[in-house]
Amino acid sequence: MRMVFIGPPGAGKGTQAERLVKKYKMAHLSTGDMLRAARDAKTEVGLKAEQYMSTGALVPDDIIVAIIAERLQSADCREGYLLDGFPRTIAQAESLGKMLMAKGTPLDVVLELQVPEEELFRRLAGRGRADDNPEVIRQRLVAYRKQTEPLLDYYRKQGLLKSINGVGTVDEIFERAGLALEGS
Repeated sequence: MRMVFIGPPGAGKGTQAERLVKKYKMAHLSTGDMLRAARDAKTEVGLKAEQYMSTGALVPDDIIVAIIAERLQSADCREGYLLDGFPRTIAQAESLGKMLMAKGTPLDVVLELQVPEEELFRRLAGRGRADDNPEVIRQRLVAYRKQTEPLLDYYRKQGLLKSINGVGTVDEIFERAGLALEGS
């Protein structure tokens, strides 16, 4: 199964992604992890990404897409993968779609974890991280909504989007995810 996993900060994507990759025997592809690994391996693309990462700038789409293309060549991706943190914009989604179509391996599903903002706020504030103060949380949620809502429509129009309720116990949410994915 080839899937994109979408959800706002605090939705529990990390927890659910761990369980999903285990159940469906997929590689977990986190863009942050891939950027750091490419940088540390000193690949050509990784060195380009490092120029942006070292200054705190956003890594351009073409570099991120190249890193993903590189990573998808790995043996562990042959049976499927879960993309976590990518795509974040329509432009990234279009680049990903073109790349996967060229390989003859289009996405099977885009799974969205839906969690009300009040609940996200409660969860994020409860983590106690330095960047989880109310103003930073608000900014992160606004940025997520701006970037992601168009992406949800984009995938909905392609018939790929499946949304599940991300409120409940870890097991309840995992069960909903499994039911949503069974038809994919």
